[in-house]
Amino acid sequence: MALSEEEQRLLEQMEAALAAEDPKLVNTMRGTGPRRVHRRRAALAGVGFFAGLALLIAGMSTYLFLSVLGFVIMVAAAVTAIYAWQHVGSGPDPKSGGERLRAPQPSGSDSTRNFMDKMEERWRRRRDEGF
Repeated sequence: MALSEEEQRLLEQMEAALAAEDPKLVNTMRGTGPRRVHRRRAALAGVGFFAGLALLIAGMSTYLFLSVLGFVIMVAAAVTAIYAWQHVGSGPDPKSGGERLRAPQPSGSDSTRNFMDKMEERWRRRRDEGF
């Protein structure tokens, strides 16, 4: 069933108001969020790395300039890939449509504390027994 002109106009106004109020939600719903951008950038950097490697190998047999250029491209691609991959997990989760919720982790949990206590006790025993 098609919408009337009045309903289409109201829908467009509501979409515009939502986009102005919450642009993150609009980006998430469109699928063009920062997470997708960083993934694409990391993938392109991987392709660039292998292109630089090919130039490096080809330049070894022909021109030294190509080898240097290939090495520079490899380094730039590696830095770009690392930067982009670090930011892949920091964007909104496209499946849930919102920011990831992480439970705050205590700096020293009980199991870690017990483990450290046991290790310290063993160390003291060894030191006292002369091992």
